[in-house]
Amino acid sequence: MAFDDAYGALTDHDDDARWAYGTGFTDPLAGVPADLPDGVDRADLTAYCLMLGDDALIMSHRLQQWVTRAPELEDELALANIGLDLLGQARLLLTRAGTAEGAGRDEDELAYRRDPHEFRNVRLAEHPDADFAHLMARLLVFTTWRLALFDRLAGSRDTMLAAIAAKGVKELTYHRDYAARWVVRLGDGTALSHERMAAAVAVTLPAAGELFQPHEVERRLAGAGVAVDPAVLRDEFDAVLAQVLTAATIDPASVPAEAVPVEAVPAGRGGEHTAELTGILAEMQELARAVPGGTW
Repeated sequence: MAFDDAYGALTDHDDDARWAYGTGFTDPLAGVPADLPDGVDRADLTAYCLMLGDDALIMSHRLQQWVTRAPELEDELALANIGLDLLGQARLLLTRAGTAEGAGRDEDELAYRRDPHEFRNVRLAEHPDADFAHLMARLLVFTTWRLALFDRLAGSRDTMLAAIAAKGVKELTYHRDYAARWVVRLGDGTALSHERMAAAVAVTLPAAGELFQPHEVERRLAGAGVAVDPAVLRDEFDAVLAQVLTAATIDPASVPAEAVPVEAVPAGRGGEHTAELTGILAEMQELARAVPGGTW
C-alpha cells in the first residue's frame, strides 16, 4: 500500500486487505464444487438462491439503519456485525444465483439493478421497526426461522448451498441468541419495558405466517433434495418462541392469531411487497444507479 499517496492508497486494487467488503473480496467458498446437481432445473435454483439472498440483503439493510440508534455502544457494534454477517450471506447466495442462471449477472447486478417486483424476500425482512423492542422481536422471529432452515439446508444436494448454509448456521446461532436475550431482558424488566416488548411481539408474530408458506419453487426443489420446505420448520420455530416468551413473562397464548391464511400464496416470494421495499431499494441502490460500473 502506498501510504505516501493517499488517493493512490484508496484506489490501489492490488492490495485490498484493508477492506471488509468491496473490490478484492476473498471468496470463503473457493474450492467448493459449483456444478449444478443432476436433474435440477436451472431457473428453480436461481429463484431459490434469490429468495434466500434477498431475505439476507434486505434484513441487513434494515439493521444498518439502526447503527447510531441502539441503546448502548455495545449494541451498535452487535447490530452492525449481525448486519455484516447477513450481507455476507447475501453476497454468496446472489453469486450462486448468478452462476445458476448463467446469464452473466453477478452479485452487484442482482443487488443493485433489480426493481422491487423482482425481489423475492419475505415481507418480514422489509418491515419498519417502531422502536428497539420491535427490532428485537422481528430479529428473533427472522433468525429463529432462518437458523432452522439453514440447519437443514446444510444437507442440500447442491454443494454450494450446503456450504453457504453450514457457514451461516454458526452466525445465525449468535444472532438468535442476541435477540432472545434482549426479548427476555425487556419482557422481564420494568413494567414499561414489559409493556413495550409485549406490544412488539403482538405486532410481529402475527406476520410470521408467510415464513412457512411454501412457494412452488421451494416444493419442487425440496422434493429434489436441494431446498427445504419451510412448512417443516414450524414445530421447531414454535417451540423456541414459546421458550423465549415464557422466560420473558409474555404468555404465548396472548399473542394474536397470524394474519396470513394457511393456504395463502406467499406474497413476498412472488414479488408482491409492501411500499417499504421501494424506499429501501431507493436508498440502497442510489449510488450504484447514479454511477454505473463504478468501483471503490
